[in-house]
Amino acid sequence: MSTIANNLQSVRNRIQQACSHAGRPPESVTLLAVSKTFPAVTVREAFDAGQRRFGENYVQEAVAKITELAELRSQIEWHMIGPLQSNKTRVVAEHFDWVHTVDRLKIAQRLSEQRPDHLAPLQVCIQVNTSGEDSKSGTTPAEATALAEAVAALPRLQLRGVMALPAPSPDPAVQHAELARVRSVFEALRNQGLPVDTLSMGMSGDLEAAIGEGSTLVRVGTALFGHR
Repeated sequence: MSTIANNLQSVRNRIQQACSHAGRPPESVTLLAVSKTFPAVTVREAFDAGQRRFGENYVQEAVAKITELAELRSQIEWHMIGPLQSNKTRVVAEHFDWVHTVDRLKIAQRLSEQRPDHLAPLQVCIQVNTSGEDSKSGTTPAEATALAEAVAALPRLQLRGVMALPAPSPDPAVQHAELARVRSVFEALRNQGLPVDTLSMGMSGDLEAAIGEGSTLVRVGTALFGHR
């Protein structure tokens, strides 16, 4: 068994154990393999080990991999999880299945307008900045509901939920507190009647806490592929 296959099994075991601890079924959490900066051959190795969902941060790098792995396109779900600039929305709308980083209406409108008609609606999450860090993208929790309502009304997009990148901490108590703030935004959207089912939070260092706080999708890179 390859190193990536072993790592993939290890991460799946962590997810299963965290779900058990939280009283949740393992199938309630999706694993997104964050393959940014790793070559297409590494993605193929993870694919061969059974992984089907991959997250990328850099548009041009991702499109090069999507092109190189074109024969697997119908079997791979590609997620854009990096900051998205207006001049890159067309490429993303044409190549990706999901976008996790919609943080303003202008980006959502461009994605909606530029999504090709022959493709399924683009699945989108609202990125929320709950920590207030200037270096992080994301709408404020106070503005999240209005943005989500506007996104939900756009054609060619399907609102799925909330994504966040809480400030990292080795302290599980701090992790839980930060992640709980994200969960509260997600719950607020649900309470408004919005059709959200995805809470995208948790990475290699805090996936257990994230699952404990209700994450439905964890974005794992280092634990699968090693340090960049």
